[in-house]
Parts: sequence; structure tokens; C-alpha cells
Amino acid sequence: MEPTPATPLVNLYDLPRAALGELLAGWGYSAYYRDLLWEALYRQQVESFDAISGLRPDLVQALRERTRLERPAPHHEAHSTDGFTRKLLLRLRDGQTVETVLMRFKGRATVCLSTQAGCAMGCVFCATGQMGFVRHLTPGEIIGQVLHVTRLLRETGESLRNVVLMGMGEPLHNYDATLAAVDTMVDARGLALGPRFITLSTVGVVPGIRRLADEDRPVQLAVSLHGATDAERGALVPAARKWPLAELMEACRYYVEKRKRHIFYEWALISGQNDTPGQAHALGQLLKGMEAHVNLIPLNPTVGYGERPSGPDAVRAFQDILAGYGLPSTVRQRRGIDIDAGCGQLKAAVERQRPSRQPTAS
Repeated sequence: MEPTPATPLVNLYDLPRAALGELLAGWGYSAYYRDLLWEALYRQQVESFDAISGLRPDLVQALRERTRLERPAPHHEAHSTDGFTRKLLLRLRDGQTVETVLMRFKGRATVCLSTQAGCAMGCVFCATGQMGFVRHLTPGEIIGQVLHVTRLLRETGESLRNVVLMGMGEPLHNYDATLAAVDTMVDARGLALGPRFITLSTVGVVPGIRRLADEDRPVQLAVSLHGATDAERGALVPAARKWPLAELMEACRYYVEKRKRHIFYEWALISGQNDTPGQAHALGQLLKGMEAHVNLIPLNPTVGYGERPSGPDAVRAFQDILAGYGLPSTVRQRRGIDIDAGCGQLKAAVERQRPSRQPTAS
């Protein structure tokens, strides 16, 4: 007779506060212990159960036997020469690595989080898209990135204000885990991050956009366009072929109507490709009359994509044309170019330096 497999230990960082309460209630413990444990995890950011004061010894024993405190571990770091950008490659339990980027601006700090190991969307100019999809991250693996960064900021007396879900992966392809992590981020008894300072970026997963609208989730939405016709967009974002622009824009209008807030539209400016006056006019026509703000992002070059970012004159001309359609736009400040800060670039660089691929830990 084969032995019964052991029940996997629950990673407490995978549980929103309500789910943590249900777990403890099933063991016979009240909401008091739920809140005590929750605040220890996210306000005090304890490293072990022994560091939590006020827990009954029998509860500590139960936690040790049935749960774990597991966060991504540091694997590699890179610091920009300007001192404002720090890129972290974090290792997960199974040996996969994901990227997290800490960016400091005047008076605020921003973290860019990954939601998947790899990505299935296949954007041709993105290092993560070039490496393909491996797996979804759990809520705890997403939250663990936030905890790692907040610990770094505490060392210098700083605090985290902005969260952007724009790292490795497509957040709406991993909807449930991503939004569970967001629920933990905004929980008032925990990390207490402001919902209006959390932005989720999608290549345009239409069912996810509609679900976000229906569930009234507390995030800002950014939609990556990069092309104003189906043919041009599909060439840059292969996954976009599944959801034509007409269907995507209908979902965006639905979101704006339900949520009563604008959408950020992202456009990676590629020299001679999508930075022409014709493309600017096509984008203006596409978004004219909508509650929209366009983020213009000069391309972050990658090893697997040979095109170059648009020059200042082309960027300015593109922006002027959008203004003629009544569309506000911002040119995104490029950070960390010297440390492979674009999505997936540091992981790709580290992988290239390995003499051979090692088997991942189980």
C-alpha cells in the first residue's frame, strides 16, 4: 500500500484576509487572531511565526504544521548609474525567476511587478514575450515582490506609493491571482496602498477588461495598443489578433461607462514603424471622444528585436498630432536602460551568462 501524500503547506501570503479568517475559523480561532496574524505579515513584515507576539502556543504549532511563510528570494540585482532604478531578479520556490523593478522619482517610489513567469502574449519587441510562457504566479509570489521592495525602502526611510502591474506576464491572463494580490495590497489593515496608485497594464484581453468593469476592481487600467489598425497591431502584438480593435475598443468603452474613469493607452514608439504622422492620425481617430490618456514610451531595445526607439523630433510631432484630436499624452521617462530594466531583459541577460541550463528545484 502506497503512503498517502502529505497535504501541501499553505503559503499564508497566497490568502486574502477573508480567506485567512476562514482558514483560522476552521481551526477554531476567532477573527481576533486573523487580524493579529495579518498585521504581523504585512505591517510588521515578520520573518517567522516566532516573531509574532500575542498568538496562542497551540495556534503557533498549527501554523508551523500546516502553513508556511514563503516569499521570493533574491537571485540577482542591477543598479542604474543614475541611482534611481534598481532591478531585482527574484527566485521562486520551483527555481523560476521573475523580475521586479524599483524606480525612485522625486517624492515617490514605484514598483513594477511581474504576474507570470514568461508571457504568452508574444509581443515582438518585449524580452519576456520572446521567451514564451512558463506559468502563472500565485498571489503570494506577486505580493512577495511588494514585500521585498518595501523592506528595501524601509532601510532608507522611504515608503512605496505606486504599483504598476507591467512586469513579466499579462495580468489579465492570470486574473484571479493578480486581483487577489491587489486585494491584499489595498487592505487597510495590511499594506494599505491607495487603489488609485495601482495600475494594471494589459495588451487588451477583452474578457478580463469586461470582468474588471463588472467587478469594480480597485485599479487603474492601462491598455497597450502600439498599432491603430488590426494589421499593424497584430504584427507587434500577436495575441491581439484574437481580439480585433473594434472588439477591444467596445470593451474599453464599456469599462469607462461602468467605472466612470479614463483609461491609459500605451504606445511603444518604434522609429520608422509606428511613429509616423499617419499612425498618429490613425490613433487620434481611434481614441477621439473617449476618456483617454496616451502614454508614449520610446522603445526599450532588446537583443531579439532590431528596431530602435523614436527620436525626440518624431516623439514631439506624434504628440502634437494627438493634441489636435483633444487627446492628452505623456512621454514616459525612460529609466534603467543601462541595467536591462525593460520587461524580461535582465532575466534574459542572466540566462545568457549561464554556461548551461540547470534543472530547477522542486
